[in-house]
Amino acid sequence: MSFAWPWQYSFPPFFTLQPNGETRQKQLSAWCALALAYSQRHRLPAMTVREAQDSPLFANHRLQRKLPLESIQVVLEELRKNGNLEWLDKNKTSFLIMWRRPEEWGKLIYQWVSKNGLTNSVFTLYELASGDDTENEEFHGLDEAMLLRALQALQQEHKAEIITLDDGRGVKFF
Repeated sequence: MSFAWPWQYSFPPFFTLQPNGETRQKQLSAWCALALAYSQRHRLPAMTVREAQDSPLFANHRLQRKLPLESIQVVLEELRKNGNLEWLDKNKTSFLIMWRRPEEWGKLIYQWVSKNGLTNSVFTLYELASGDDTENEEFHGLDEAMLLRALQALQQEHKAEIITLDDGRGVKFF
């Protein structure tokens, strides 16, 4: 199944941030929704600004239109303000895009643990993200950085504890 682009993506003015405040806010909301949907569909948790700039997300080759770098940075900053993006470096060249917040991923993971009677069990991060038991779960294949953030959120709620194992990290659920 291919990605369904929103109607705005085929509208050339979409690739120029509008000067009118109200129009610009609607446009930024549309860009944010598109960035989250695109990242989720393609399972892109982290990327650089350069990768984003060259990706189909911000460059419609059929229209021969590209969102300028300055505008991409405005969209990324809007995502950050909304809690859907975290910069991975001080220079703001790479970022983690979160179509679900860590707390939401944690909730999904804990629901799976509870539903399967796995409280008081220990899992490696690999088992959670890539194991056969989680194959049909939304969090299967989750990027390790996001998985750790989700588990940290559960740890703060006293539902899990991140532990160090001989061959890496794991988690115990309560």
